[in-house]
Amino acid sequence: MPAVLFGSISSLADTSELQRQAFNDAFSAYGLDWEWSRDDYRSMLGSNGGAQRIADYAAAKGADVDAAAVHAKKSEIFQSLLASSSISPREGVVDVVEEVKRSGQKLGLVTTTSKANVDALLSALEPHLDAGAFDLIVDLDKVSTPKPDPAAYAYALEQLGEDASHAVAIEDNPGGVKAATAAGIDCVAFPNENTAGSDFASAAETVNALDAAKVVGMATS
Repeated sequence: MPAVLFGSISSLADTSELQRQAFNDAFSAYGLDWEWSRDDYRSMLGSNGGAQRIADYAAAKGADVDAAAVHAKKSEIFQSLLASSSISPREGVVDVVEEVKRSGQKLGLVTTTSKANVDALLSALEPHLDAGAFDLIVDLDKVSTPKPDPAAYAYALEQLGEDASHAVAIEDNPGGVKAATAAGIDCVAFPNENTAGSDFASAAETVNALDAAKVVGMATS
């Protein structure tokens, strides 16, 4: 049975600016005089892993920082921001979910963020979308290696009992696209407001809105 696999949580709802705000608020909470502008943040989105971004930035600044602790604070703030913000699914997401269900395909969410972040995002998206819509949700508790490593997608295919040739991924960032394609899965690049203009050359196509019939068709072709 074919499968449609959404990638990072910003492939469902554009949380990129909330993420950036959470980083900056975490820096302030730890007394760091850092503030990532949109241009700064965009330049970092070619790879995945917030803790690593903090560690790399600290190293470049010559600062001794507990990147894991700062990132944990960032996640706490991000989850709080999600709970207090009005967010909605991105254009075409609900249509894709409904078409997948209608056609009898499998639906997955394949992230390498924390389960707490996934839970917070899906809670914020109710009643438009909830965890019950997915046949499988992969998070950092399931795989230890973040994207762009293909481990999360390999795990998803194994758990769903699917072949890569019968799946399509939807990703909003270059690292996610690399992970999907490295796993042999055709990928639709669906950039968010901060990854628009990035290099998505390895994606099957890049779109501003999801076409449900086309996405489902790609999974069956």
